Amino acid sequence: MQVILLEKVVNLGNLGEVVRVRDGYARNYLIPQKIARRATDAALKEFEARRAELEKQQAEKLAAAEAVGAKLNGYTLKMSQKAGVDGRLFGSVTTMDIASALAAQGFEGIAKSQVRMPDGALKSVGEFPVQVALHADVVVDITVQVQGEMA
Repeated sequence: MQVILLEKVVNLGNLGEVVRVRDGYARNYLIPQKIARRATDAALKEFEARRAELEKQQAEKLAAAEAVGAKLNGYTLKMSQKAGVDGRLFGSVTTMDIASALAAQGFEGIAKSQVRMPDGALKSVGEFPVQVALHADVVVDITVQVQGEMA
């Protein structure tokens, strides 16, 4: 299926590009999330009429993401979890835990899907590097410091 991208998508294309994607990806993700539209003649004409407005919205989103990214870059998030004597956690620290802890620290609007953990969930006490993708062009590195509580 051919779709017109209404915003920049990582590994797919930029705003306004007509790209070919799998039908299920378009129907189940891109179109419902309002990231893309089917590439029909009417949709292309409507997109060209709205291009300036969409580019302005994209620039505003990028500026907001860069502002949050500037505050968040290099940030150390301290979390405490129940841990055993050997430093292993009872349970783990997931992307959802990190996103909610960042929201509690005042960084609103960070979803768990924006938190990228290269080695999966954190299962021990220590410091771990984590990436937060605020926008397709803005990815910042933070450090998550997991401290153990005795059970």
